[in-house]
Amino acid sequence: MTFFVVGLNHKTAPVELREQLAVSPSSLVGQTSELKLRGDLDEIVLLSTCNRVEIYAVARRPGCINHSLLGSLSAEPHDFSSCAYTYAGREAVRHLFRVAAGMDSMVLGETEISGQVKQAYETARAAKLTGGTLNRVFQSAFQVIKEIRSRTGIGRGATSIGGASVELAEKIFLHDLSRQSVMIIGAGQMGEACVRHLSNKGARSILVSNRSFDRAVELAAQFGGRAVRFEDCRAAMAGVDIVVASTCCPKTLLHRTDIEKAMATRPDRPLILIDISVPRNIDPDAQGIENVYLYNIDDLNAIVGENVRNRERELALCNRIIDIRAAALVEKLCFEEERRHQAEDPLHAGWMPQPAAVIGG
Repeated sequence: MTFFVVGLNHKTAPVELREQLAVSPSSLVGQTSELKLRGDLDEIVLLSTCNRVEIYAVARRPGCINHSLLGSLSAEPHDFSSCAYTYAGREAVRHLFRVAAGMDSMVLGETEISGQVKQAYETARAAKLTGGTLNRVFQSAFQVIKEIRSRTGIGRGATSIGGASVELAEKIFLHDLSRQSVMIIGAGQMGEACVRHLSNKGARSILVSNRSFDRAVELAAQFGGRAVRFEDCRAAMAGVDIVVASTCCPKTLLHRTDIEKAMATRPDRPLILIDISVPRNIDPDAQGIENVYLYNIDDLNAIVGENVRNRERELALCNRIIDIRAAALVEKLCFEEERRHQAEDPLHAGWMPQPAAVIGG
């Protein structure tokens, strides 16, 4: 039997093709089961995310390993051979380990994919679509993730503007954002991403202020927060811990005097100002106010760039770990396969028919 993977991802196919193969969570088991029967596969796990669709499977016949498996997922006929990839044996194991560890992701070392891989495997296992080989391979992948996370820094440090804002906030608030409140001024895409990251880290409350109050209400609802009228954002600043400015306004919105007035009511309480607007919306002189920490888009980009370089430096060690673990696993699987063949074939097991006993001789 052969373990293999057939798939495509953000590196090989545009979103227009990936979305043709995307499988919703509600139909995952049904489509995976159908694919297993249609492809004459012994075991199967189907991984479908926004960046990749991959079929991990075990087959007895080499003819089962081809790109047509992907086509079976598409509602419309399409030849995916130009953008699909196929790996078998050791290379398939190595590919799974790299995917699960976030080394094949858009953001190097991101951790979301490991959870998606686990969910895909657990869904297939619960539906009895896996067997001894895939169970062994995926359990080994999860062990490799733990080893890479503990021995390398591939997943450390934010690699997005939103993540960098969280990294700064956690340093200032001693890694506990559960008591902090956030206000976003301007409902821009990047500002929303910053607030989303902060909210996911447990920020206590979210305020949204925008020139269009209806948009502020809409965005605040997403976070279970509260909308603040644009003209009231300066007064509201006194009650929050983190302010994210993300507007299209070409002039300063928060002057040093505005921030000093807010700090006068909370002298011993730190205030983080994150200005990702261009032109900047927060007076740079605010940095000189005690207990005020001001960061602009260049500050955040510098943090992201350094973190990405740090992750890239860890690649060699990650690849060594994966190569060693993949080789060891394939050796075990080959040994077990040989033992199965011997058990099924008496000649290979050393068994020979004995001559009939001579009676009366």
